[in-house]
Amino acid sequence: MTDNSQTGNRIEALSEEVLEMVRARLLVNLRYMDTALTFHDRKTYRGSLTTDGRTLYCDPEFVLRSYRESKEKLTRTYLHLVLHSVFCHPFVGQDTDRQFWDLACDIAAESVICELDLPCARSDEDGHMRDRLRKIRRVTGFLTAEKIYSALRKGEIGTTDTGGSISELENLFKADEHSAWYSQDAQPPAVQTVLSGEPQTGMDAAEAESEWRDIARQMEMEIEAFAKVRGKIASSLVQNLRAVNRERYDYSEFLRKFSAVNETVRVSDDEFDYIYYNYGLQHYHRMPLIEPLEYREDSRIRDFVIAIDTSGSVAGEEVQSFLQKTYNILKSRESFHSKVNVHIIQCDAQIQSDEVITSTEDFDRYLETMEIRGLGGTDFRPVFDYVDRLLKEGEFSDLKGLIYFTDGLGTYPTSKPAYRTAFVFVESGYNIPDVPVWAMKLVLRPEEL
Repeated sequence: MTDNSQTGNRIEALSEEVLEMVRARLLVNLRYMDTALTFHDRKTYRGSLTTDGRTLYCDPEFVLRSYRESKEKLTRTYLHLVLHSVFCHPFVGQDTDRQFWDLACDIAAESVICELDLPCARSDEDGHMRDRLRKIRRVTGFLTAEKIYSALRKGEIGTTDTGGSISELENLFKADEHSAWYSQDAQPPAVQTVLSGEPQTGMDAAEAESEWRDIARQMEMEIEAFAKVRGKIASSLVQNLRAVNRERYDYSEFLRKFSAVNETVRVSDDEFDYIYYNYGLQHYHRMPLIEPLEYREDSRIRDFVIAIDTSGSVAGEEVQSFLQKTYNILKSRESFHSKVNVHIIQCDAQIQSDEVITSTEDFDRYLETMEIRGLGGTDFRPVFDYVDRLLKEGEFSDLKGLIYFTDGLGTYPTSKPAYRTAFVFVESGYNIPDVPVWAMKLVLRPEEL
């Protein structure tokens, strides 16, 4: 073995020892992160530190150099990288704006570290970071990557009032490399070419993301238990965990839960056998053996109620966006009957209006002329009382569901209605109220509207 090989092996061994010490220091302070801190496999490469959510890639020389310069800085970088995985930052779509997503994730991770304020991970830049985080929080409310990313895309962050320019924020909050996040392959090309070991053949990205979501759920439960015993915990950490742990729904699929099964006149391609049909045409003087089935069951919306909370706390722009999105789904060929009976009810503490929609033309007209009425307090009960009365009067032949768009701050009925009910919220924070056990709940992000 050459001297160079021996030196390289020695450097790798020392860097492994250093990373183990760093991890041990964090474990002492963050017991609820034990699984997260021990999850990654480690491989060497030329660069600094990065992860794809499955493997931690580290440059041994970078690790030793950083440790010699500042134990606290290396510890902080390691924690920063692990938090990215806990919050599922590496599992990002290919169409994401990389610069803004990278910055948003770095700000979110550092906000947690600043609040934890661990002696083993302090930085001389903590004061500057906290000052900028306060300014960013005024815009975003919560310091999660999704909220920060949305504000960056809208141009709401990147000025002196919000902590400095984009480049200044990048220089302040960056700690690790993110190139490994943006590959759908087992190894990102930028890393794969410099690995000293074999390419990883373990879990794929979807499996890794599922594992991290399980870790995040476990962490949230342990932190809640920890807080009961030890008191206050970093709010940014809890907020980011809740953002990861919140279920995401496809609103189109969600809306189909309210579909009514009805028989429609159209060829059922699934049940029609062209072999026998063509055989008859060929051998019996153009007489088909089997006529095509003209009826099939379709799940489409016919009787439906959309209730809109028009209290002062619900934004009019969000109401219109929600109605437009709902309409776009309903009017699709597979979801909307040619003749419908959709009631759009506006209500704050009392019924303000009820618009009956019987066709796509009616819906188009309503969206063009819609006015928000109300802006008072919030009480959900009048809508349910009103719909129950319409049912008794025979207004609906087969009412399957009611969707209530709201911020949730109101009085719910005490008894379960005779039809499916869902409350739809727009994510403006992470204190979405609970709904009654008989109702479904859907939380949409603002960018989903």
